[in-house]
Amino acid sequence: MPRTTPDPARRRVLTAGGALTLSFALPLRAAPGTAALPGSLAEHPWLDAWIRVGSDNRVTVFTGKVELGQGIKTALLQVAAHELRIDPGRLVLITADTARTPDEGYTAGSHSMQDSATAIRHAAAQVRALLHEKAALRLGVPAAALAQDNSVFRAPGGRRVSFSELVAGSDLHVRAGATLPPPVPPPAPDARRWIGTTLPRVDIPGKLKGQLAYVQDIRMPAMVHGRVVRPPSPDARLLGVDTAAVAKLTGVLEVVQDGRFLAVIADEEFRAIKAARALARAARWELPARLPAGRELAALVRSLPSQPTQVLARGAANAAGRRLRASYTRPWQLHASVGPSCAIALLEEGRYTVWTHSQGVFPLRRALAELLGVPVDSLRCMHGEGAGCYGHNGADDAAADAVLLARAFPGLPVRVQWMREDEHGWEPYGPAMVADVAATLDATGGIVDWQYEVWSGAHATRPGRAGNLLAATLLARPFAPPPPTPIPQPDGGGDRNAIPYYVLPNARVTHRFQPAGPFRTSALRSLGAYCNVFAIESFMDELARLAAADPVAFRLRHLADPRAIEVVKLAAAKFGWNGYQRTARRGRGFAFARYKNSAAYCAVALEVEVALDTGFVRIVRADAAVDCGEVVSPDGVRNQIEGGIIQSASWTLLEQLRFDATQVLSQDWGGYPILRFDGVPDRVAVHLLDRPGQPFLGTGEAAQGPAAAALANAVADACGERVRDLPLDRARMRRHGDNG
Repeated sequence: MPRTTPDPARRRVLTAGGALTLSFALPLRAAPGTAALPGSLAEHPWLDAWIRVGSDNRVTVFTGKVELGQGIKTALLQVAAHELRIDPGRLVLITADTARTPDEGYTAGSHSMQDSATAIRHAAAQVRALLHEKAALRLGVPAAALAQDNSVFRAPGGRRVSFSELVAGSDLHVRAGATLPPPVPPPAPDARRWIGTTLPRVDIPGKLKGQLAYVQDIRMPAMVHGRVVRPPSPDARLLGVDTAAVAKLTGVLEVVQDGRFLAVIADEEFRAIKAARALARAARWELPARLPAGRELAALVRSLPSQPTQVLARGAANAAGRRLRASYTRPWQLHASVGPSCAIALLEEGRYTVWTHSQGVFPLRRALAELLGVPVDSLRCMHGEGAGCYGHNGADDAAADAVLLARAFPGLPVRVQWMREDEHGWEPYGPAMVADVAATLDATGGIVDWQYEVWSGAHATRPGRAGNLLAATLLARPFAPPPPTPIPQPDGGGDRNAIPYYVLPNARVTHRFQPAGPFRTSALRSLGAYCNVFAIESFMDELARLAAADPVAFRLRHLADPRAIEVVKLAAAKFGWNGYQRTARRGRGFAFARYKNSAAYCAVALEVEVALDTGFVRIVRADAAVDCGEVVSPDGVRNQIEGGIIQSASWTLLEQLRFDATQVLSQDWGGYPILRFDGVPDRVAVHLLDRPGQPFLGTGEAAQGPAAAALANAVADACGERVRDLPLDRARMRRHGDNG
C-alpha cells in the first residue's frame, strides 16, 4: 500500500478538544514555601496555569485531571463558572495534555475534586477579583458599583469593559494566594447558581449519539493499524517465529519483532487482526508451569514474602473479655474494561504525539521517553477517554505498543487496540488480599481491643519508569520493572482503610506489603479499601451479633465524628432499618466507612434475597448516605455512588481471576463473568448531605468497600451463613448451603 500524507486540517478537526499541535510554555514550578496553597495550587501556583483569557474574550480553564466517565469535566466547569460568574457554556475546558495543562500526576484516589477543583476554585476567584479591580480603575467607579454580565463589567451609565480588554497589555502570570478573595459586590441570591445544582453532563451527548467520544473512536487520514502478539504467559520463552509468510499477507505493511515483542502493522484493522493471528500461529513458545494453581488462596497469599509495617499502635494490647477472630480474603481481580485498551502514536520529524486514555499523561510521557531513549520534551501525550476504563488497566501499555510501532513505521499515525484476550490476560490485576482480625468485647459489649493484620501485593505499579510498561519487559534488551513500594499512610495501598474509623481505645494494625507475587498487580478502584472495609465491616457485624446488639446501634456506639454519625443515621432511616420485617430468604445488611479516613463518608444499607439451593444472591434494594463536603453536582455524586455500588456488587458476587499452572484462563467474558443488567438492584437510592463552605471530598471510590460489606452482612442475615471469602458466587454459596 502506498503511504499517503495525513491531512493536517482534517486531523485538527478530528482531535478538536484534545488539541493536536498547539503548544504553550508551561508556567514555572512552585518555588519553595508554597506548600500552604490549597489543592494542586501547591504544585502550580500561577493563575494562568488554570485560567486564561483570550483576545477573543474566551475564558479557558485547564486541568491536569482526566474524564473517566465520572463527570469531572462538568463539575470542574461548574466550579469555574461559579467563581468567575460566567455561564459554564461560555467556558472552554482543556484536560490532561502534556503541552498545555498542569502536571497533576494521576487521576486517581478520588483526588480530582480535592486537588484540581480546589485549585480551579481559588484560581478562578482570584482571576475574577483581579479583573474586577482593574475594571473599577479603568471605568473610574467603586468596585461595588460594577455589575458583571459573563465576561463584561458594566458601570452605572452603561460604560463597559470586557475581560479581554482588561488583560490586553498585561498578563495573569500572578502567583495565587492561599485564600478565596472576599466577594465584591456581595453575592446575589442566586450565588450558588452553578454550584450545588445538576447541569447536563458535557461528556454524555457524544457517547449517546455515537459521536467521537473515546480514544477508540478516533480515526485519522492514512491511519494504519497495529496488533501485538503476546506470549502465552509472562514466563513463556520464544523458541522461534517465521515472519516471512505473514509479511506477504494482503495489507501488511510491517512485521515487528524485538525479543518477545511481536507485532504487525496493516493498512486496515481487520487485516491487522488476521495478520496477528497468523503471526501467533507462526510463533513457537515454551511454557513453564510456574503459576500456583489449585492452592488455597489464604495459604498462598500468606506464603508470599512480606514486609510488615505497623500502621497503628494505640493503647495496650490483649484486654480481657470475650474474644472473636476471623479471616477474610479477596482474590485477584481484573479491571475487565469494557473497551479494550487503545492508543494512537505518530512519529513526525523526530517528535512523538500520543493519544491515550492513560490516567497520568505526564508520568506516561516520562516512561515512554525512557522506553524510546529520547528526550521527554520530544513526546506529547494527550488524554482521550477510554470506553469503560479506570484504574491502572492496559491504557499505558497500549500507548507503549503504539510508540514502538510508530518508531518502526514513522510518518503515519499508528493505532493499536488490544483484543479481549490481551485485556484480560495482560492488564495489571487487583492483588489478592488476606485480612486477619481479632477483637475483644467488655462486659458492656464495647470493643476494648482490636488487632488487624492485612497481607497484600502492590497496588501502585503505574508508569513513570519504562519498566512498568508491559512492552518494555518483552524487548530483546528488556527494562526490568522497578521494585514496587507501598503507598504510605494516610492514603495507603494494601492498608488503605485498614485503620478503623471507630473509636477504639486499644488497637493494632499491621500491613504486610508483598512486593512480589505470581501476577503483575496495580491500582484497581479503591485499592485495598475494598477488602479492608469488607473485612472490618463484616467483623463489626459479627461483633454486634456476639454483643447481642443491633448492627447500626453497635456502629453508632463506636463512632465519635458527628458527620459520620449523621451519615449512618441517614442511611438507616432512609432504608427503614428500625421497621424492617424479615421475610423468607431475605435479609438486610449495613456498612459504613470514610474513604481513606479523610475523604467522603458513605454508609450503605441493602436488602438481598438468597437461594442456597442454587447459590443465587439477588440485591433487592440499596440506600446509601453520603457526605462529600460541598456538593458541586448532586447528580454527579449520585452517579458515582450508584456506579460504585453496582461495581462492588459485581466484584463481590462474581469476579475472580482463574488460572492453571501455565497461564491465565480468564481470557473472555465466559471465563470472567461480571454483573449483567438483570443482576442490578431493583432500586438504588443515594441521599446526600450537602455541606456548603466545606472542602470538597473525594467521592468516586467511597462506595465500593461499604457496598461489599453491606452485601455480605445481608447474605449472612438472610441465610445464617457467614461467607468470609470473596466472591460470594453461586458455587461458593451452594457449598455453604450443602455444609449447612
